Amino acid sequence: MLKKILTTVCTVLAAAYLFLAVTAFNRKPAGRVCEDLELVIRDTVYAGFITQKEVISLLDKSGLNPVGKNPDATDTRAMEQALAQHPLIDGVECYKTPSGKVCVEVSQRIPILRIMSNNGENYYVDNRGKVMPVSAKCIAHVAVATGSISQDFATRQLYPFGLFLQNDAFWNAQTEQIHVLPDNTIELVPRVGDHLIYMGKLKNYRRKLERVRLFYEKALNQVGWNKYSRINVEFDNQIICTRREQ
Repeated sequence: MLKKILTTVCTVLAAAYLFLAVTAFNRKPAGRVCEDLELVIRDTVYAGFITQKEVISLLDKSGLNPVGKNPDATDTRAMEQALAQHPLIDGVECYKTPSGKVCVEVSQRIPILRIMSNNGENYYVDNRGKVMPVSAKCIAHVAVATGSISQDFATRQLYPFGLFLQNDAFWNAQTEQIHVLPDNTIELVPRVGDHLIYMGKLKNYRRKLERVRLFYEKALNQVGWNKYSRINVEFDNQIICTRREQ
């Protein structure tokens, strides 16, 4: 009987201790303030549009900078919504740490093409197929698309082609310019070699460019990269080359 009573008392005391310990651990000091804002800007290798100074300035203008304020009063959802309004920000995540620090992670929009159309339009297309303003300062190499380009053609036809070029190490390095002719056929201006690559319509562009790459390896490496002025891969299973005039 005595043993059972002692066991019960010990259990009650242990439960009380755990309750007090958890309560003490979770108790937040009265009058504490956020002393630091941890800010991470992602994708700076590909784009340098947004700086930490600009993000803090946006929070200041919105009255949402948490530094110097009680963390309990910090509305991280409102911070996310305010920053997401910026046209060059792709995504935002804000959260608090147990120590009272507020963390902000910003993802930038990444350009994949620079459009310079015959109609005077000048803009970027980003990795989601959306138009970005030309005022954005791109620090990474992107292919330039020129010629007869409407925004619809840029975001629907050129966009997936631009993604392919960006994700293919060889063609990302080799493509200098994409030129769109009035009939929506495509010419590529390569970085290496004094020739044009005529692709015709963008249909089956992966297979077309693979044929060109193999032609580079098996033929141009032997005869010279400036032997031809034009390489035509418009039609399946053939390559038509135009010799350069002497």
